[in-house]
Amino acid sequence: MIDQYIIQWTQEAENDLNDIVLFIAEDSSERAHRIGTEIEEKVRKLANFSDRGRYVPEFRDIGITIYREIIYKPWRIIYKVDKNIIFINAVLDARRNLESLLLERLIR
Repeated sequence: MIDQYIIQWTQEAENDLNDIVLFIAEDSSERAHRIGTEIEEKVRKLANFSDRGRYVPEFRDIGITIYREIIYKPWRIIYKVDKNIIFINAVLDARRNLESLLLERLIR
């Protein structure tokens, strides 16, 4: 078992987080900064507890169990573990349909 994992944000996940912070900053730059920092801190904790997240239910239901998620309401932080690296794949609004969000990404 690996003691600590390396956290690697994908470009898509970085874009997600930036979009969240920019959107919130339209109302409050302080709140935007706090939420961005709290999401990053939640992700950093995965370095010691990589299996703390649940399997993404929409994927698990079709037999895909390589993706996990942790929740920072209302966002879903989706990641996968590969050897000693945790790849942060997305930070998505849990109030939206995951299939629709992923389809939008494929279309882009």
